[in-house]
Amino acid sequence: MDACIAVERELDRVLSKFSGLQEHDRKTLDDIAQYVQNIRENWLMVVPSDQELSAPHKLILTQCLRKVRDTITRVGSEHRDLHSSVSKVGKAIDRNFVAEFHSVTTAGVFEGEDKSRQLNEVVCEHFLRQGMLDIAEQLNEEAQLNMSGDQKEPFLELHRILGALKQRDMQPALRWAQLNRNQLLAHGSSLEFKLHRLYFIDLIKQGPSRQREALMYARNFSLFTSHDKDLQALMGSLLYLRQGIQNSPYAYLLDPLYWDEICDVFTRDACALMGLSVESPLSVSIRAGCIALPPLLNIRQVMQARQCSNVWSAKDELPVEIDLGSEYRFHSIFACPILRQQSSENNPPVRLMCGHVISQDALTKLANGSKVKCPYCPVEQNPEEAKRICF
Repeated sequence: MDACIAVERELDRVLSKFSGLQEHDRKTLDDIAQYVQNIRENWLMVVPSDQELSAPHKLILTQCLRKVRDTITRVGSEHRDLHSSVSKVGKAIDRNFVAEFHSVTTAGVFEGEDKSRQLNEVVCEHFLRQGMLDIAEQLNEEAQLNMSGDQKEPFLELHRILGALKQRDMQPALRWAQLNRNQLLAHGSSLEFKLHRLYFIDLIKQGPSRQREALMYARNFSLFTSHDKDLQALMGSLLYLRQGIQNSPYAYLLDPLYWDEICDVFTRDACALMGLSVESPLSVSIRAGCIALPPLLNIRQVMQARQCSNVWSAKDELPVEIDLGSEYRFHSIFACPILRQQSSENNPPVRLMCGHVISQDALTKLANGSKVKCPYCPVEQNPEEAKRICF
């Protein structure tokens, strides 16, 4: 973040200088053009074309040429100075950002046909999620992913419905919600109710002429008895049809924020039914990498300076703890209280008979033949009695 701020500060300085110079040059060039025009009209046009210029005329033309030349020289010098300021932005970027990240990468992490295919599938899914269907189809062909229509159809449908919602057309979303009603209710979703609410609001904001239609449409709310307060507000708004909902205590129902909310709710619920995360895994990985990269680069530089780069030897463990925040915590983790290491597939957590939990490696090191003493209580037990725990 500090690097971005430093570059942004340099960029703001250049933009400010560019704006000031642009205004100054425009005024300077307008002044010199007006000066030349005045000399032409007041001195040259009055002299007959067959008459030689007098000494005063020649002197005025000489002064005019000198002034034009000096102005051009000054403008060129200011332009060169601006170019120098622009080059400082590039230097600031080079100074604050590292272009080479190979020092913190794991060799061969994407090597092999299977890993390459998995990476291409993730990228292709990202394009499908973003609605970039042409790019996804091209990648599917060139990488020979052979994604079937059944795999792509959910994303196509999702974007068709989202596109309709952004145009304030709720019919495709309503049909989808009604078709998947049981699954949505099982997930505790309020999508269908919010769609009906938006449609009802669209009716009542058109005034008394749609009152009967709005009352008939209100029958759709019979399925949603858990939204008592929302239903009371919707029914109460009917009292203000003649004076206009926008002039009533229920004017908040017309807030465009509800349309943005319904797009987010639909995306979340649709992804949940498809067994997908709301956000693209590729986007999440890139954002997490951007947060983790600066401390990794710093620790790598420290290791190289102290000639202890061999500390970073374990490929499944980072040399420094990086806190990405709660936003990037998707599952529980366990760190062994004995060895201070995070558990892994090869070193899973195990529960001792006394109830305390340590890692498999710690159990192996503490075991003495057929006995192991719990490091937290004096209970002795057989190492084979420890049971693996899955978080």
